[in-house]
Amino acid sequence: MYTRVVRLCDADDVSTTVAGLLLERLLELQASQPIVHVCLTGGDTANAMYEKFAELADGSELDASKLQLWWGDERFVPATDPARNSLQAITRLARTISIKSADTHMMAAADGRKDPHESAAEYEAELGSTTFDITLLGIGKDGHVASLFPNHPSSDPTSRGVIGVTDSPKEPSERISLTAGSLKRSHEVWYLATGTGKAHAVSATLDGDPRLPGSQIKGDVATVWFLDQGAAEELPPQYTCAF
Repeated sequence: MYTRVVRLCDADDVSTTVAGLLLERLLELQASQPIVHVCLTGGDTANAMYEKFAELADGSELDASKLQLWWGDERFVPATDPARNSLQAITRLARTISIKSADTHMMAAADGRKDPHESAAEYEAELGSTTFDITLLGIGKDGHVASLFPNHPSSDPTSRGVIGVTDSPKEPSERISLTAGSLKRSHEVWYLATGTGKAHAVSATLDGDPRLPGSQIKGDVATVWFLDQGAAEELPPQYTCAF
């Protein structure tokens, strides 16, 4: 198991680089196994990456029938709400990639569910013991990962694989999130972070601050941080490798 930090110029460089590497890695995995499980994240940087990934995938040898897409967290809002992480991602990816709905594991929306805990229970049953080949994650200025927030019940130790989150420090207040235990069931974890506002959270997480969820969420093969200059500005010299 290793951790690598990739320092890039700016946010556009991060999204472009990750899109290219993700396509390359998926092609490698598809050549050696029948199904590839990928856990997706939300956020502006990830959405920009999905845009670029869709462009690169067009005309490539990517076999969408071998992909199983999951999400690390979701907002507990109606299915058509544009704030949903899954809707934002799929809208971009589906422009060029034919992904079957059966292979797209979206978290249950608020429609017909009484609370995020009910949605979490449904997703936990669907997830089962799935191990992700690649998990994509962002990180908040406060150090939250997925919808696991520092100094909040969402980060409390639990044996659950998926939890409902209420009174979230970030709007909307109700969410669904994979727990650290589920996110750690990943061969590779790729973090994407841009902007100086993320610099302290990135540095503290890499230093292993136990208060921050990301300090314990690592891939059992590799953990890679893709950072722009702003997000990397508080890192010491040993974290200076470029790709």
